[in-house]
Amino acid sequence: MSVLIFADQSEGHIRKSTYEALSYGAKVAELTGTVAEAIVLGPVLDSLSGLGKYGITKVHHVPDNGLEHMDARCYTAVIAEAVQQTGADTVIFSNNITGKAVAPRLSARLKAGLVAGAVSLPDLAGGFSVRRSVFSGKAYANVSIITPIRIITLNQNAYGIAESAGTAEVLNMTISSPASRLTFKSTSKVSGKVPLTEAEMVISGGRGLKGPEHWGLVEDLADLLGAATACSRAVADAHWRPHHEHVGQTGLAIAPNLYFAIGISGAIQHLAGVNRSKVIVVVNKDPEAPFFKAADYGIVGDAFEVMPKVIEAVRRLKAN
Repeated sequence: MSVLIFADQSEGHIRKSTYEALSYGAKVAELTGTVAEAIVLGPVLDSLSGLGKYGITKVHHVPDNGLEHMDARCYTAVIAEAVQQTGADTVIFSNNITGKAVAPRLSARLKAGLVAGAVSLPDLAGGFSVRRSVFSGKAYANVSIITPIRIITLNQNAYGIAESAGTAEVLNMTISSPASRLTFKSTSKVSGKVPLTEAEMVISGGRGLKGPEHWGLVEDLADLLGAATACSRAVADAHWRPHHEHVGQTGLAIAPNLYFAIGISGAIQHLAGVNRSKVIVVVNKDPEAPFFKAADYGIVGDAFEVMPKVIEAVRRLKAN
């Protein structure tokens, strides 16, 4: 028996969310008295043996070039076979786009219980129970898994990255992948920006900025902090900003260490996409804005007066 963690990668580089999943999986293995192993699909540029510092003993690599692009059907088939070959009884994914697409398919194929959006380690008292977020993060549920094989997807920023001095044994695994039914014609990628889903800090703007000509208040602070930029749905719908920056229930769900919202009222649909942020800072001139109820820190004031002072204060701090 073992814990098998899916190591997600993009363009040959391991994603940050993978390190959280590896650290979480290593602790699950420790609690259950087994070992933690990882599986990587497709060509990889990073050193896989280095994943051992997150508590992994072995890395199973399926270097098939056909797995370079995520195809949920193909990934499911390959990972299912890997589970059989390794004898894993627990499989862990990040709760990102790949995890959300593959984990349910794998659950059906292996007849395995699935907990999606886990936020804590399993409780082994009397079984195997995992806490997960429900109702867009407004509540939690404790879910028991009673099947022989268990699958967990871990919410971003729900578990800290733990490093040690270990190295992992890298083993090439030969598994035939079914032919993909997808054809990738081109890839459009935003360059020069920190990807929202990987960002430690996010600076976001809403309709309170009154127009795209004032977006420098967001970008100036983001540049100083090395943060990603985001926006509310209203801003994206008004074409002030591209839709890939839209965060919320109908956009991207993110969980950075810092979410700094400027001129966003904080409707429940927006909160659903950002409420897992570690620290939320809100700047809004309306003291009754609902975002203040969710904020860790709030500034009641006009963004056009407040933000230049915030930016200048950060600039002075960085200069020192």
